[in-house]
Amino acid sequence: MIMMDVDNKFFNMGVLIVATLVVAKLISVLIMPKSKKRLPPVVKTWPLIGGLVRFMKGPIVMIREEYPKLGSVFTLNLANRKITFLIGPEVSAHFFKASESDLSQQEVYQFNVPTFGPGVVFDVDYSVRQEQFRFFTESLRVNKLKGYVDQMVSEAEDYFSKWGDSGEVDLKYELEHLIILTASRCLLGREVRDKLFADVSALFHDLDNGMLPISVIFPYLPIPAHKRRDRARKKLSEIFTNIIASRKDAGKSENDMLQCFIDSKYKDGRPTTESEVTGLLIAALFAGQHTSSITSTWTGAYLLKHKQHLSAVLEEQKNLMQKHGSKVDHDILSEMDTLYRSIKEALRLHPPLIMLLRSSHSDFSVTTRDGKEYDIPKGHIVATSPAFANRLPHIFKDPDSYDPDRFAIGREEDKAAGAFSYISFGGGRHGCLGEPFAYLQIKAIWSHLLRNFEFELISPFPEIDWNAMVVGVKGKVMVRYKRRVLSVN
Repeated sequence: MIMMDVDNKFFNMGVLIVATLVVAKLISVLIMPKSKKRLPPVVKTWPLIGGLVRFMKGPIVMIREEYPKLGSVFTLNLANRKITFLIGPEVSAHFFKASESDLSQQEVYQFNVPTFGPGVVFDVDYSVRQEQFRFFTESLRVNKLKGYVDQMVSEAEDYFSKWGDSGEVDLKYELEHLIILTASRCLLGREVRDKLFADVSALFHDLDNGMLPISVIFPYLPIPAHKRRDRARKKLSEIFTNIIASRKDAGKSENDMLQCFIDSKYKDGRPTTESEVTGLLIAALFAGQHTSSITSTWTGAYLLKHKQHLSAVLEEQKNLMQKHGSKVDHDILSEMDTLYRSIKEALRLHPPLIMLLRSSHSDFSVTTRDGKEYDIPKGHIVATSPAFANRLPHIFKDPDSYDPDRFAIGREEDKAAGAFSYISFGGGRHGCLGEPFAYLQIKAIWSHLLRNFEFELISPFPEIDWNAMVVGVKGKVMVRYKRRVLSVN
């Protein structure tokens, strides 16, 4: 009898708790105001880690699957964070134009700090970062670029002079190697290029290999790759500290980015420190090396596959040689519009950075092409994808085909749909500062190759290496070459 009373008490208590919860829910529904936010649709995944699994399998694959179902704005629940994707120029304006106080880079790119080092770029507040970006801008002004071009041309001539009259090479390897040589001369300085190239190149290789997918989430995880990264970063700091001290003691000044950073001063008159100079140089090399080597390889592969476009760039080179002789400088490279469009189209199809990220510090709204309005809450990570947006069929005709003429006067497909239709170099407040340098570097290399060699692609057309942190070319790109001087007649 006592047991029955106890059971009844527990039963009654359970009924009371359930009833209380039901009543509380009803009151909240009836009394509490409903959220008026028009939230984006959410990607359907398994609870807790489903979104993370989808994302880690490949964000482009996920976007390709969800864009047709959910449209240009949708949210992925990623463990304890929410990522909202904005795909296409119609919904991306705020992403590119918003102030740092509204959409911030700093939180989402913290994983770069162990590589770049303390006190630079994403390890400093926005006001300091803006001043450091001013140092980059000043080092890439036209008068500086003209000097860099002379060095680029000289490096290309020297490198390819070592090739035979004919042979077979891996174009990807050759261009990667040449571009690190060129970058060493233009950015890191004569001392590195002439005396320390092998050492510095090996150290940068360890830095590069220390940037893994897991580094984005756990940048300080004590794994072997991170330990090698940290040792390389420390050694590079020692090397550049010695070079800076040597230049200052000798009163020497060179035409390179290193010298620009040494001479730079903050608004309060404070000069840059050796540690800051080293970090800024590492950031510059990371930003430029991969983009230039990957894009120069894709450009070559596409031109060798599409003979009509190869003929067009050869014809342009002939016309310039008739006009200027064999000379190549900054101004002559700037006349190479056909080659420029060929490079730009390779970049449209294969932007090395497939995702751009921001952290939202305030609510904002977007409107899609078909008039749907969505509110993006504060606290979301906001993302866009150059790799996907650059192939939207309502902007680019036959978006998966290689067609450099889509950028020619009269078509200009990248402008027809408005700003931020072409985002291989980002855009707006955070557009790539090194874009002019990259185009000049690739033009300098390919103008030399086009004028002095015939090529044939002998391996299958390359695939995309989606597993790399900076998405590039998978495997070798084998070409057969034959030395010849381009005839202008």
